[in-house]
Amino acid sequence: MALTSKQRAHLRGLAHTLKPLTHVGKEGVTDAVIQSVGQAFSKRELVKIRVRESAPASPRECAELIATAIENVHVVQTVGYTTVLYRPHPEMSKIRLPG
Repeated sequence: MALTSKQRAHLRGLAHTLKPLTHVGKEGVTDAVIQSVGQAFSKRELVKIRVRESAPASPRECAELIATAIENVHVVQTVGYTTVLYRPHPEMSKIRLPG
């Protein structure tokens, strides 16, 4: 399922007040980063990630790597060095996406 522009806009609004939960450093997207993001998705549906300037890949590339490593994750937005990822909860989703 791909997100529509209206759905991404809704998720961007919800993510605006969130603080970054995970940081990607000079090592890049490691197994520890993927595990940390996966654990964050067990408690919430939106995750904000901060990519340090010393990271070997761009923030967009890091977001895409994480999205491909974890099942059913969508990149909502990338602004500067911050990116927002979304994964609907498989059983009880709290976020209602617009049609």
